[in-house]
Amino acid sequence: MSPAYPPSAGSAQPAPPGAPATYPGQPVSAPAWPGQPTAGPAYPSRPAPGPSSAGQPVSGPAYPGQPTSGPAYPGQPTSGPAYPGQPTSGPAYPGQPTPGSAYPVGGSGPAGFGAPPLAGGPGPSRRRGRTAVVALVLAGVLAVVTGVQAYQIHRLDDRLAAADRRTAEAQGADARRFDGLEQRAGSLEKQAGAAFNPEAVASAVLPSVFRVRAGQFTGTAFAVGKAPAGGGTTLLTNFHVVESVFAAGERKVFLERTDQRFEATIVDTDKDKDLARLRTTATFGGLVAARTPVKSGQQIVVVGAPLGLQDSVTTGVVSAFRKDEGGSGPVIQFDAPINPGNSGGPVINGSKEVVGIATAKARDAEGIGLAVPIKTACDRFKLC
Repeated sequence: MSPAYPPSAGSAQPAPPGAPATYPGQPVSAPAWPGQPTAGPAYPSRPAPGPSSAGQPVSGPAYPGQPTSGPAYPGQPTSGPAYPGQPTSGPAYPGQPTPGSAYPVGGSGPAGFGAPPLAGGPGPSRRRGRTAVVALVLAGVLAVVTGVQAYQIHRLDDRLAAADRRTAEAQGADARRFDGLEQRAGSLEKQAGAAFNPEAVASAVLPSVFRVRAGQFTGTAFAVGKAPAGGGTTLLTNFHVVESVFAAGERKVFLERTDQRFEATIVDTDKDKDLARLRTTATFGGLVAARTPVKSGQQIVVVGAPLGLQDSVTTGVVSAFRKDEGGSGPVIQFDAPINPGNSGGPVINGSKEVVGIATAKARDAEGIGLAVPIKTACDRFKLC
């Protein structure tokens, strides 16, 4: 049989079998079943009720393994101290705070309801690690974007350089073509200038050509070269045109053009070459003497006053250049029609230069005219 427990104060219920024995002299107020707290005083050696080691007050004994004064069924709050592993006096339902429980400073309830993160959650070190990872990722993305942009800029520079080279090459080709066109245009202008244009020739020389009246005879004279030192104008004609006046000992002849009349003087003559030089105080533009000799087939214009008809123009070609025959000097043969009155008139090439002085025509023949080369007159009178 089990030993009988001494009766406790205020209770006549015997202790059940297997219940822990009480120490001698300690009263109990109720049977001490396992897990049921007693209401009696603590053991003499146990500290008095007061604040627990965790800072929480207790109301009864709290030795390890000894029940407290309040019930300690699972889920039921206790009223005793809160030693490690022992339930406290408040309710201990899961998630429900106990009276006097020590939440961390700044929290007012369980984690997840306004309390700071529990141990094991993301802390400052973990956040710093995540920030560093994000920064590294952003730096990598930025490096990739920068590299792509640098590559695109490099390719764009290459394209611009290639475009500049193509533009420079095109401009060079255009410049070369333009230069070629200019050269061709200049050549065409020269050819056009060299092209025979009787109208242009006549328009250029007519103001310098006059009808000469010498006594009862008429002929033609033209201004040539620059003005003499004393002023006025020098003119050339044939000697046979002014021969009657010169033979009479006179030197005065008249230059006529439309309704104008100018007095001129016979300055010098050469009967053998059929040349005479006149001078007038009036000023007229002189024609230019050709520097090169004529050639067969070269086109010419003859200007004069045949039969007294002023400003008459005929055209033809140089038939031949006849050398000195019989000591009279070389002559130019041409086929342009001439008549009495053309004597002394200029024979003009396509460049509006005087090549000869019309002198005579063959009798009983057509298309055979003769002219004294302008070089002969220039050499004789020191002109041109």
